[in-house]
Amino acid sequence: MRVLVTGVKGQLGYDIVRVCQEEGIEAIGVDIEEMDITDCEAVAKVIGQSGADAVIHCSAYTAVDKAEEDIDTCNKVNVEGTRNIALVCRELNIKMMYFSTDYVFDGQGEKPWQVDDAPSPINVYGQSKYLGEQEVRNLVKEHFIIRISWVFGINGNNFVKTMLRLGNERDELNVVDDQIGAPTYTYDLARLAVAMIQSDKYGTYHVTNEGDTSWYEFAKEIFFQAGVEVKVNPVSSSEFKSAAKRPSNSKMDKSRLDEAGFGRLPSWQDALKRYLVELQ
Repeated sequence: MRVLVTGVKGQLGYDIVRVCQEEGIEAIGVDIEEMDITDCEAVAKVIGQSGADAVIHCSAYTAVDKAEEDIDTCNKVNVEGTRNIALVCRELNIKMMYFSTDYVFDGQGEKPWQVDDAPSPINVYGQSKYLGEQEVRNLVKEHFIIRISWVFGINGNNFVKTMLRLGNERDELNVVDDQIGAPTYTYDLARLAVAMIQSDKYGTYHVTNEGDTSWYEFAKEIFFQAGVEVKVNPVSSSEFKSAAKRPSNSKMDKSRLDEAGFGRLPSWQDALKRYLVELQ
């Protein structure tokens, strides 16, 4: 099997290419230099010449706060770019995998979000990712849409790296405790994604490491596992001024993985432990 992976410079794209190589699957990793996804002609040319059997689309505009002002760029990348890829996948009759986000939901209530719950994004980024989902659903018959949350990986910036940096610079940190979700290690996610793309179990899935937590509890576990002594104070989201609203409840039901016969990812604590070893 030959797979074209967009966003290879990002956390997830990097790990998907790595897992493909480990499993003997030919992976062609591209980023904006090789294929600007907002350029429909470039997308058609690169995917067409690649001879790929599938496209795993990881590249995205992910600057959540900046997106509130830079709406056009966010939509150009996350909606139009996704449409460009989906159109080529339809034309060439090849599979497409698209990564979406917990931000497609409004974050109200306490129950985990079901795959079929109606999306209601509360920020520009979440809206753009939901519109991207619709492009994939409408255009590509053989598609996978995977909603993920709170990702951390070896390549690029993330919450774990930020906490470790701040923990070495300060004695005390304030971290929000009223947003609940599931941290997700991109290497674990990549292993499942690569298994999925080789199957015909198409549809929408929620994929995170097992277990839910708050950013505050996540931060405390990072420092505990890393052996860093720093005082962490729980604070409410209202004390952090940000351009974009964040969902309070990002818990996602993952039972569709069970129904399709895919194994679930390990606990987020176990994932964090392995990730910290890899960082060293």
